[in-house]
Amino acid sequence: MTRMDALRTIRAGVLDVSYFEAGPPDGPPVLLMHGFPYDVHSYVEVAPMLADAGCRVIVPYLRGYGATRFLSAATPRSGEQAALGADLLALLDALAIPRAVLAGYDWGGRAACVVAALWPERCAGLVSFNSYNIQNIARAMEPEVAENEHRLWYQYYFHSERGRAGLAADRRGIARLLWRLWSPTWKFDDATFERSAAAFDHPDFVEIVIHSYRHRFGLVPGDPAYAAIEARLAAQPSITVPTITFDGADDGVRPVADASAHAHHFTGPRSHRVVPGVGHNMPQEVPRVFADAVLELVPARKT
Repeated sequence: MTRMDALRTIRAGVLDVSYFEAGPPDGPPVLLMHGFPYDVHSYVEVAPMLADAGCRVIVPYLRGYGATRFLSAATPRSGEQAALGADLLALLDALAIPRAVLAGYDWGGRAACVVAALWPERCAGLVSFNSYNIQNIARAMEPEVAENEHRLWYQYYFHSERGRAGLAADRRGIARLLWRLWSPTWKFDDATFERSAAAFDHPDFVEIVIHSYRHRFGLVPGDPAYAAIEARLAAQPSITVPTITFDGADDGVRPVADASAHAHHFTGPRSHRVVPGVGHNMPQEVPRVFADAVLELVPARKT
């Protein structure tokens, strides 16, 4: 499979969610969540692997990407973590999926962590790149060491109106640069990039991205509709479900962390793994490794 076409759409919460589905409809459900600035094609090889193993695979476009659309023009175009988690929960409800394995990285991994932490009964298992991916906004202004700070230049850029204008003017140029910086050993070609970059033409992409990177630093308010969820996330809730966490040895966003760095956030079974030669877009760089981790958490099918 080279493209994830034949998309479906379902009304879920404040969105009409566009998603790809594969595998038997009665298989154990798995939701695969993409990050910024990527799209569902991060899972173009992972999805058929899981479908062939008997899973029902759902790969949604996040708010602000692809054909996913807001139902109302009045809904704030929030990119905050509570909104992403609420979107994922609403999608599970809309699809009548009581419990699923949730897997993701970057924004999508954050959505999966939010649901796993706050609604563990809906999460059969969690695969999370960069481990505990819930933002601690109260401590967002505490600086890191210089070696880590420089990796976050794009976030500080988006804090300014110059950054907003830059993203609006050249979303593809910024995204392509981030792909290169974040995954320095991944040799993607123009066709691979353009296949995903089409998702950034969404009319709300810029506004949601800017809000996301400002909200996480406490620079702008969130959508009041998610205030109760953000309050729960501020307590940095533990994740109790069976979890596999990853770091990429060549990740240009977050440096490798020892398992102990996030251990206090995981009170259930957890395995932490570092993948050599892998950058930030793990499922697209090493799809077999990612798929195998998901399958470790998939409940056995009933016979």
